[in-house]
Amino acid sequence: MIEQLLEEYLRGGPINVGELVVREVEPGRFVIRHWKDDKSLQTLAVEHDSIAALEIVRYDEQGNYRALKGAPNLRSGWELRLDSVREVRQAIDYFYPGAFSTWLAFNRGEITPVDLRQTLTRQTGMYRVTQRITGFQADELAGRFCQSHSGCLRTILWTIDGKTPDKYLPLSKFDPQADQLEECDQKRTEDGRAGARPHRVPFLCVEACNLFVAEVRKIVKVHSK
Repeated sequence: MIEQLLEEYLRGGPINVGELVVREVEPGRFVIRHWKDDKSLQTLAVEHDSIAALEIVRYDEQGNYRALKGAPNLRSGWELRLDSVREVRQAIDYFYPGAFSTWLAFNRGEITPVDLRQTLTRQTGMYRVTQRITGFQADELAGRFCQSHSGCLRTILWTIDGKTPDKYLPLSKFDPQADQLEECDQKRTEDGRAGARPHRVPFLCVEACNLFVAEVRKIVKVHSK
């Protein structure tokens, strides 16, 4: 079902997921590029297997390991040429696990965002101390860790103590209709004004990730000394 819906979307034109642009170039043949290369005339490194995405996503332009898949530092200079929607879906999931299926579930009303307190209550062992973080500290961390231009491109749906953590983040960070890439690249904003863009698939965050929880632990440990 997911692949069928993905195929229908691609028939309507190119789509944008995170830093990816995906398009059907001819019936049954698809191309995935970094958005910065979408209109590039430069020669790109061509791959013909979706599994190549696993290597592309691993390191940024400087060769640094990308621990957070949603970080706005996916390297450019490549092109995936794929022969089926199944491969396209696999590639998208390698780049951004569950991004397309999460969006479809959100559209059907099947997604329930998880409050940060619920996430922290589930923590055990060395992460149990994360439950002691204050709302102010959590808000401050979200403002630093989740900024679209330097942290993560996902749109936040989860809350902190039942409230949107917008004290240090723009309201657009919580709007599924907002383009998070505009927050981190002026060129994209200018390109958008100059012409049509691919249809954007919202890149959603329904629960604080493990890396965020790890940062919570660091804060609690520092303040407990």
